[in-house]
Amino acid sequence: MKISFVTGSSRGIGRGIADRLRAAGWQAIYSGTRDARPDGLPEEACYISCDISDAASRASALQAVLDRFGRVDLLVNNAGVAPLVRADLMDMTEESFDRVLGINLKGTMFMTQLFAREMLRERDAGLPSWGPRIVNIGSISANTSSVNRGEYCISKAGVAMVTQLFADRLAAEGIPVFEVRPGIIATDMTSTVHDKYERLIQGGLLPLPRFGQPDDVARVVLACAEGYLDYAVGQVLNADGGFSLRRL
Repeated sequence: MKISFVTGSSRGIGRGIADRLRAAGWQAIYSGTRDARPDGLPEEACYISCDISDAASRASALQAVLDRFGRVDLLVNNAGVAPLVRADLMDMTEESFDRVLGINLKGTMFMTQLFAREMLRERDAGLPSWGPRIVNIGSISANTSSVNRGEYCISKAGVAMVTQLFADRLAAEGIPVFEVRPGIIATDMTSTVHDKYERLIQGGLLPLPRFGQPDDVARVVLACAEGYLDYAVGQVLNADGGFSLRRL
């Protein structure tokens, strides 16, 4: 059985990804910042605490994976946060900027580096059935301005470049790297602006006129994980209901 580690998977998009991987036969390791196992996870599911913004926590999580399973075949960098307060760009604080980028961008960067090093070590050690992949969960906010949550947009634009850099660096090493870019997905993060987004969707914002669900994103991640898209290494895979289409 192949081993996947999905950051930020106690709820929302990450939970949907881990659930979908598990249903497809993967050993899906759920993860979140809480030490205690979250309520509602499948009884047999593995949970490992990880604060991706902290180097020691990242290293501890990887070691816990290796201690239990001896390998890692897929890293899904899903963990991320929105600003605590949606403030106009002119009122953004350094504290909010540092918090959001420390988790969303710095955390993704160094989780990718850490796990990629381990994947290469496993290859050099002759691990059977070696063929790992890395998937970063971005956002349409990477190239869509939202001036009341600029730090989030900046962080996701950075994640897009982190993906490109690692895709370039690791492709010839045998580790495909992808970005899956969700659109408007029904999660806790969007719940506070649900009515606004619903009006926009019904007003024609999306060719597919509905909120996305976590499993819509998870299915794209699964395609990456199963190797169906390896020759599309480095691509942005939009799971956005057609938001990224240019329409007249």
